[in-house]
Amino acid sequence: MVNIKYIVITSLVFNFLNSYSQNYDLSNFYDNSDPLNPSIIESQLNKKVDSVFNTLNDTTRIGQMIVPAIGRLGKSRESVYLLAQKGWIGGILLLNGTVDEFKCDVLKYDSILISHQHLPLIFSADAEPTLINRKIIGSKKVPFTNTIHNFDSVSIVTQIISDDLSNIGINQNYAPVIDASPNKVVNNRSFGLNMDTVIKFSQSFINTTQSRNIIATAKHFPGHGYVKGDTHKELIFIDGDLREVNNYIPLISNGLISVMVAHLAVKNNDDYNTGGLPATCSKRIVTDLLKDSLGFRGLIVTDALNMGAVTNIEQNGLMAAMAGCDQLLMPIDETQVIMDILSELKRNEEFKKQIYNSVKKIIRLKICLNKI
Repeated sequence: MVNIKYIVITSLVFNFLNSYSQNYDLSNFYDNSDPLNPSIIESQLNKKVDSVFNTLNDTTRIGQMIVPAIGRLGKSRESVYLLAQKGWIGGILLLNGTVDEFKCDVLKYDSILISHQHLPLIFSADAEPTLINRKIIGSKKVPFTNTIHNFDSVSIVTQIISDDLSNIGINQNYAPVIDASPNKVVNNRSFGLNMDTVIKFSQSFINTTQSRNIIATAKHFPGHGYVKGDTHKELIFIDGDLREVNNYIPLISNGLISVMVAHLAVKNNDDYNTGGLPATCSKRIVTDLLKDSLGFRGLIVTDALNMGAVTNIEQNGLMAAMAGCDQLLMPIDETQVIMDILSELKRNEEFKKQIYNSVKKIIRLKICLNKI
């Protein structure tokens, strides 16, 4: 049962905020104007980002990067409630529950944040075609990803998914999977083995999702399709060439907003050997490859930090942030991650600048989502 008090508070606050704000959408996220002569919209957006950023302290700034999960496979709602009261989270993954439960969660948690003068959240879901009906009970039935063989069907299925997400209040979809399908974990979650088809169908999924003002997230960088094993259980390796990295290039060029990095180590690769670390914790992969080589300027989210492949990495949240990740998904101890990052930030000026850039990126997205 949805609590009317939360609905009233949320409606009043959002109406107040929106009445004094320029409306933006995800098409405004990337700045394509001349840096020496930015557009009026870009100047206004940058000013708003800085204004919101300056209302936060370093602890609540770092909190914007933290994304716990609630639902039957997440943390207790009570523990996340306490983090929300402090402003120590920036988003929530809605993980295994019903449409009605998640609608209530969106209203409740945003109301908590706003009533305590914190920023509202980015709500996310694993809403791949193959997973959505299991992860969100009561969502409209759609076919598994690997059974979608028609280009027009991709758009139709994505519209159905996006309508469900919008109805709940979910702002970010951790989809599509752009890995090839040989890996057993990927398997029916991929558009197939023909990478031209995977890229074409994934681009349609991304375009349709983002046209509905929902962030699309391509995964699992740098490529999970041709490895053996399951990172939910253990660290696995890409041996040699990164065969799937080039799949991201056309998606990035065409406006992909978010990429999820996998807990995959790389060995026997002269340029991008991770030294036994998962890609999420490797600056070579996140910064040197994804940001610098591929030119990705969007939101970088880790795969879940409670997965077996990364739990034995000490301070894995800090390591992922130092590697260049913007959103830290499902850390085991959110408070400890914040304190680890805060401690490093105080003694490392370059890291501080990097964290500030990540936080401003998240704030910019919240503005473009009309959350702020």
